[in-house]
Amino acid sequence: MNNNTTKLFFQIALTQINGVGDVLARNLLDEIGDEERIFKSSRKELMSIPNFSTHLANEILNPEVLRKAEKELDFITKNNIRTFFYKDQNYPYRLKECIDAPILFYYKGNTNLDNTKVISIVGTRKSNGYGNDFCDRFLEDIASSFPDALIVSGLAYGIDIQSHKSAIRVGLPTVGVLAHGLDRIYPSVHRQIAINMLDNGGLLTEFVSMTEPDKYNFVKRNRIVAGLADATVVVQSDMKGGSLITADLACSYDRDVFALPGRITDKESGGCNMLIEQNKAVMLLSAEQFIQYMQWDVKNKVQPRQQELFLNLSPDQQAVYDLLLENDSLHINALSMQSNMPLTSLLPLLLMMEMKDIIRTLPGNNYELVYK
Repeated sequence: MNNNTTKLFFQIALTQINGVGDVLARNLLDEIGDEERIFKSSRKELMSIPNFSTHLANEILNPEVLRKAEKELDFITKNNIRTFFYKDQNYPYRLKECIDAPILFYYKGNTNLDNTKVISIVGTRKSNGYGNDFCDRFLEDIASSFPDALIVSGLAYGIDIQSHKSAIRVGLPTVGVLAHGLDRIYPSVHRQIAINMLDNGGLLTEFVSMTEPDKYNFVKRNRIVAGLADATVVVQSDMKGGSLITADLACSYDRDVFALPGRITDKESGGCNMLIEQNKAVMLLSAEQFIQYMQWDVKNKVQPRQQELFLNLSPDQQAVYDLLLENDSLHINALSMQSNMPLTSLLPLLLMMEMKDIIRTLPGNNYELVYK
C-alpha cells in the first residue's frame, strides 16, 4: 500500500472499533496522534492513557477490526468511491462545524459538497399532493435564481424522494444521504433515481458496505442531512416524525429551519405546525420569502410563472381574490374578518394561492394580487 492508501486503511479501521463513536474517535486521535499509531500501539501503551479501559484496548487490538477495514478498502477502490476524513482540507466545512459529524464518510458522485448554497429538505414518508406540489414549485423557483444550489435529502419514501425528483427535473444537483452502505439502494424502487443522481449530485454515507438499513441508522444519518446544509426545510411531518429530529439537529447546529404550514386537521402537517408554534422553525410560504430570509444575493430574480387567463378558483379562494381586487393590499386579519374565514382555514388557502402565483406576501403579513 502507498502512503495515502495506508492512511485510509487505518481511518476506516478507526470507524470499525466496537464502542467507539465519532466523538471518542476524535479524542483518541488527539491523545495518540494519528490513526495508524492507534493500531500500532501496544496494550501497555494504550493502558498508559488516562481513563483508558481494558475493554477499549481489547476492542482496538481485535484483529477483526483490521479485516473489516481491508474488506471495505477493497470495495471502495473497486467502485471508485471517494472518502472524506474530518481532518482533511476537503471535508465539507459546514459538516466539520458539527461536534458529532462523522470522522469518515463515503461519497459517490460529482458535485461540490461545499456548494455556496445548500438546502436540506425532509418530511413525512406519507406525503400527499400538497407537499409534493410544494417541493416542485419551491425548487423550480430556487433553480431560477440559484441554478447550482445543492439539494440534500435522504432518498426515503415521500418528501425525500420527491425532493430528489423535483431537483432533477429543474436541473439542480441533489445528494442522497443513506442509512446503509453504498453496496445497495434502499428502498430498491428508488434505484433508478439514485443512478440518475450520480450524474448531477451523488450518494453519501458514513456506513461501510453490507450495513443494513436499520432504524437507528436512519436517525443517525439525520445529523449529516442537517449538518451539510445552510438551512433545513421540513415539508409535512406528523407530531412524531423523524423529520423533527433533523429539525432539532439543525437548530443545535445553529442552522436555519423552515416548515411548511398546513391545516390543523391534517396529520401530515402536525409536526410542521408545532415547529412554527414553538418558534423552532420559520413559517415557509415561498421560495422568494426563503431567499429573503436567508439574505442570499439574488442576481437572477425569481420570475413568476405566467398566470392562466381564466383562474379556476374555489368559492373561498374567489372570495379572497375579490377582496384583494378591491384593495391594494390587506392584512391577514382583515382578510379573515371580511371573508368570514378563521385564520386556521385562511392560512393554508392563502399559501395555496401564493403557490399558484395568484397572490404574494408583503411585509407585516399583508397580501396583494400578483396581477390585477
